[in-house]
Amino acid sequence: MSPEAPGIFALPDHLAHKADPAHIAADERHLAAISHALDQKVASLSARLDARRRDPAGRGAQTIERDADIRRLVAELATLRRFGLDVCIGHYATAAASRAPQFDSSPTAPATAPVYVGRIGLTDAAGTPLLVDWRTPAAEPFFAATLADPRGVTYRRRYRWSGRRIVDYWDEVFGDDDEVSAHVSPDDLSAFVSSLSEARTGRMRDVLTTIQADQDAIIRADSRGTLIVDGGPGTGKTVVALHRAAYLLHAQSRGGLRRGNLLLLGPHRPYLDYVADVLPSLGEHSVQTATAADLGLAALGGVIATPPGGLPDEPDPEVFRLKSDLRMVEAIVAAVRFSEQPPEQSMLVQTEWVDLRLTPADWAEAFGAVEDGTPHNEAHPQIRETIAEILVDRAVHNSAGDVPEEVLRAEFAAHPDLHRTLYRAWPIISATDLVGDLWTVPAYLRLCAPWLTTEQIRLLQRSAVGAWTTADLPLLDAAHHRLGDADRARRTQRRRAGRSAELARRQRVIDDLIAADDDPEGVSPMLRHADLQEALLDTSPDDEPAAGASRLSGVFGHIIVDEAQELTDAEWRMVLRRCPSGSLTIVGDRAQSRRDFDDSWTERLERIGLSPARITSVRLSINYRTPAEIMEAAAPVIRSVRPDANVPESVRRSGVPVGYGRVDELQRVVDEWLAIHSEGTVGVICALGATVPDFSESDRVRVLPPAQAKGLEFDLVVLVDPDSIGSGVIGAVDRYVAMTRATQCLALLRPPEGTETDLNLRRRGENGDN
Repeated sequence: MSPEAPGIFALPDHLAHKADPAHIAADERHLAAISHALDQKVASLSARLDARRRDPAGRGAQTIERDADIRRLVAELATLRRFGLDVCIGHYATAAASRAPQFDSSPTAPATAPVYVGRIGLTDAAGTPLLVDWRTPAAEPFFAATLADPRGVTYRRRYRWSGRRIVDYWDEVFGDDDEVSAHVSPDDLSAFVSSLSEARTGRMRDVLTTIQADQDAIIRADSRGTLIVDGGPGTGKTVVALHRAAYLLHAQSRGGLRRGNLLLLGPHRPYLDYVADVLPSLGEHSVQTATAADLGLAALGGVIATPPGGLPDEPDPEVFRLKSDLRMVEAIVAAVRFSEQPPEQSMLVQTEWVDLRLTPADWAEAFGAVEDGTPHNEAHPQIRETIAEILVDRAVHNSAGDVPEEVLRAEFAAHPDLHRTLYRAWPIISATDLVGDLWTVPAYLRLCAPWLTTEQIRLLQRSAVGAWTTADLPLLDAAHHRLGDADRARRTQRRRAGRSAELARRQRVIDDLIAADDDPEGVSPMLRHADLQEALLDTSPDDEPAAGASRLSGVFGHIIVDEAQELTDAEWRMVLRRCPSGSLTIVGDRAQSRRDFDDSWTERLERIGLSPARITSVRLSINYRTPAEIMEAAAPVIRSVRPDANVPESVRRSGVPVGYGRVDELQRVVDEWLAIHSEGTVGVICALGATVPDFSESDRVRVLPPAQAKGLEFDLVVLVDPDSIGSGVIGAVDRYVAMTRATQCLALLRPPEGTETDLNLRRRGENGDN
């Protein structure tokens, strides 16, 4: 029998009816068993970790396996110690389970028990399941059951934890089974709604318990092809994205989606910091996270020096538009081809054995032999080998047959005239040099992008070669992908040339030794053999890792893109380069795009190279975050510029009206709210560069522009001088985004002239209001 664990439930006085033993006694027994099993598992994992750390490091594969085991054990322990008993999120029962021994002590009761769902799977010492992992098929009915489609579920209980104790729970009954009703406390979702208004912190809170059926269906959708999740503010798009990442790694690990092979792409660094705790809380520590800018910088391997705040955005809207165009990505390809032109003149290749003529047709043959998909800078070895073969064949037929072919190849590989000619016709180029030349040499840009007008070419030119912006990164990434690593190619070339020169030098020494040796069968002639000569040389691999190489420059099995409406076409190409399979989850809201988004999601993705036949779209339309009072004020703002905006319907009203006041009241508004609320966060959202009070001493207040607020949420949002944020579509979108970051209260502060103040940021009735 499981040990008792009194005190798991800590229900407040107004929920005393839920503390009836008839409702919670079975839970207390099962949770006590879970607590005991957790303690045993922690002890077992700790012992295994200590033992593994004491194992000899070994060499090669043994070291890799040992280190991988240690990382896995550390991650498992971190998850268990992070939560304790609140690793359990709730349970559900089927028709048979609702009459199981926990609820019915009669000897004829079925043996089926309720299914308890957790962040991980857990069994007792006998192997009996105590928790099923939320990602498994066994847990799916817990999230998927609805009144319209119960999935065989008779009731569901979700726990609300605080301080490792259950402070509330809500039961949902599917059907009218009297036996079920005797053991549950049916809730009209008031506990669920109450949980939505909990105070926020600087990190995204855990919401696994409150995942809804429509969200769960998206989380568990197949990863083949591209899935678009379109939803307005507060619909749980980010929640879906994060839980889908954890689900796919668990459910499809056997299908090739291994740990570390999934990328989550976010809109900016504050967003990634905000969601940093969610995946570890779901048992996943291996998801790569990045912004689009990170992808471009990673591919360049630290070549570009970035200031502490990152590269600046492109200030000129027209220049930004031109650099984001897919045609500019094609201009990069044209710029590379411009540096792949075979020589048009014949040349004489002189050696100590024979002189040979190399024709333009020979060069064209060598250039044409480069395999498709070979990066420009990595093609030199293929070209040199083809040229060498052409010359060796010609030399053998021109009185050089007594010279070993390996020696001839080495001679041609190290031949300085051949090197100079190849480098002029097919130079090694860095991505920064290629793109920098486009922005500083108008004739070169005109040649590679003939569709540009004279004025557009003038706009794209700049005087400072290294004045990079974020708009350059997708083009630099395209150049790097097409060129390959220039420094690595140069190092490889130097190593190969050095080996070839050394082989030729040793051949000359061998020739002298043989000429001086009276014994034709002696040791010296044996040195002619190529295998003996090569054995004397350094044969370490040429393909040493590039300096600054990053996992982000490689290929991923699946990529999840949040706030995807902000990606430009050029940035989308950068993403697809890392996911050639097209296995993507795209999460966003067309209405929140700061740029033109008149086409549909499918049309945009088809334009950047995805097949519409492999694209599936779903829509989220319920707002779980933002109260109805705030959405009623925000909806007209976005519909004034985007009438077809997907404005979601709020699931709750807060009772707090939107506040209106003057800009000079900002300090008082924030101070008073913080004094009243001991928990929760404040977002002061204003135009970039606006003058506002210094709130840096409070870790509960953040000051930021609308673009940096995307994906974040605050209990109170104070929007400072909304009209100063911008005009037109961009201004309306920024105001809409700012207003919908609020989970409880919104205050709009305008300049003093003609502004009426109504800043009651409390629920109706708290101050005696009606």
